[in-house]
Amino acid sequence: MKIYYFLSLFLLGIAANAQLYVSPSSFVYVNDQFVYVTGNVELNAASSNIYLRKDGQLLQGTVAVGGANKGLGSLSVFQEGSVNNFQYNYWCSPVGGSLAAAGNSPFGITQLGVPTTSTATTAATILAIGNYDGVSGAGSLSIAPYWIWKYATSTLYSQWLQVASASTINAGEGFTMKGTSGSDATVPVTGITANNAGSNQRYDYRGKPNDGTINVSVTTAKQTLTGNPFPSAIDMQLFLNDPTNIALCDGTALYWEHDKTVNSHFIASYKGGYGVYNGVTNIYTNATFYAYDAAGTQLGVTGAGNAYQRKFAPIGQGFMIRGILPGNVQLKNTHRVFRREGAINNSQFEKNTNVNDYGFYENIPNVAGIDYTQISKAPTPNIRINVLLNNQGIRQIALVFMPNAIEGYDRADSKSADVDANLPYDMYLYLDNTEYVHSANKFNINNKYPIGFKSATDATFRVRAGEFVNFEDASNVYLHDKTTDLYHDIKNADYEFSFPAGVNNSRYEITFVDNTLNTNDNVASDFDVFQNNGNALLTIKNPKTIDLKSCTLYDVSGKTMLSKTQLGSNLSYEYSTDGLSEGIYVVKLITGANQEITKKVSIFTKK
Repeated sequence: MKIYYFLSLFLLGIAANAQLYVSPSSFVYVNDQFVYVTGNVELNAASSNIYLRKDGQLLQGTVAVGGANKGLGSLSVFQEGSVNNFQYNYWCSPVGGSLAAAGNSPFGITQLGVPTTSTATTAATILAIGNYDGVSGAGSLSIAPYWIWKYATSTLYSQWLQVASASTINAGEGFTMKGTSGSDATVPVTGITANNAGSNQRYDYRGKPNDGTINVSVTTAKQTLTGNPFPSAIDMQLFLNDPTNIALCDGTALYWEHDKTVNSHFIASYKGGYGVYNGVTNIYTNATFYAYDAAGTQLGVTGAGNAYQRKFAPIGQGFMIRGILPGNVQLKNTHRVFRREGAINNSQFEKNTNVNDYGFYENIPNVAGIDYTQISKAPTPNIRINVLLNNQGIRQIALVFMPNAIEGYDRADSKSADVDANLPYDMYLYLDNTEYVHSANKFNINNKYPIGFKSATDATFRVRAGEFVNFEDASNVYLHDKTTDLYHDIKNADYEFSFPAGVNNSRYEITFVDNTLNTNDNVASDFDVFQNNGNALLTIKNPKTIDLKSCTLYDVSGKTMLSKTQLGSNLSYEYSTDGLSEGIYVVKLITGANQEITKKVSIFTKK
């Protein structure tokens, strides 16, 4: 009775003791609730256990670097993967080895099992290193250790470090693991799903619970795979904006997504990419999927990932961070919260469900003492711009609007993953001569956002303002082609154009106002520009004899087809278009007063 009485006090949020001591042959069972321990946890013997079930979680208030928990017993907590035996999830273990000494200890996949009842588990079978396929069966689980890798302070695919079945994954280190084939209909706890209905293997993590301050090494301009190392959720904004971490990482977390239609172990068949989460703006943009060659180099675009809720990282979730200086980023107990997993709770391991809830958070138990009821769940106002890259995959960027944002780069702006630097096709916000996928600014109707395009071959790009999120301050969004001075409405329609091989970071920008409508309407009405297809002549009528500096004819790709300067103030001008291909062309006139007039003409061959 002491065990259950002790537990009930904690479930009501009352700290009866600074330490949770579980004696031999005893256990604490936490069902859909949380236990908050202000001190350390001692699992005294191998038969001393804590079972977290149905989103049960453990919060702790210790501040010890490296943790203070001790004992030979185990905490057991479930988490489900979301892939089959051919694809990866990124993980971070909430437990380490069950060692008697105080402090966090390394983890290995030999600690994983598949649950058979609410408290019993069957240890996973660790296959031989040459076996590449994990298997799920009725109450059984086999893991292929070949796919267990970690990644620290690196930039190259070749710098992944294979762990296999060794217990060398330190607290706070993330790791990759492929899922399983087969299925397991076992339901170990009433009210939860089967262990594996297909491509969602349940794993029982068992070991000494991680706690305290956990150091994760980072260095300048390199990425590290880490994640949530605790048996509770964490608030990603608290983690990324922790004063210690602000000086060491760029405030962005990168989440790997694997195309689940690809069933191959060959790297050259992989398709995947990284979604981008910003801890200042709480904005997440979908991954762009790319193919890879045998060396892990990204090749062509292949598809796109999904939208996820990333405010809270659930138990076991792994992600990449990028360092800006050498040092130790810290995951702390003060980042821990009790938040049940699910889209409605802004906490997703991987499940694509869109939720629009602009109210305030309910009371969320947490270690830092934050009153979440005073925090709005409304997303930071933003516009998502989607670009179809050569009819193959989609890049999504976000224009984010915050009243306290500063001009120029800061932590509210996000880059994509390092591996995207040499992509064959891409579109991006071009800020401070650098490529970004998020840009945060104060909203101004006259804002202009430079964007860049790059392409390894001649390609097509299709641009659309895909979604206005909690934002109503602008009625239109345009892609402005500064070469032709054309404004293309991308809120109400797609704009598709051809792009030659190469990089162009200066030609295009996103605007909210079509300046040609505001400044040139009067002077434009003074000219009559048309194509005389019968005589293959471009004709310009200038009845008010306005002084003209230049006339330029472009094709739709922006290539100059005709250019005339110092035209003077004639009543009319005619230029031969004989030999030009049929299609739409753009005429740009510049007056002596530097006013620009842009007209479209259609050229076709006389039948």
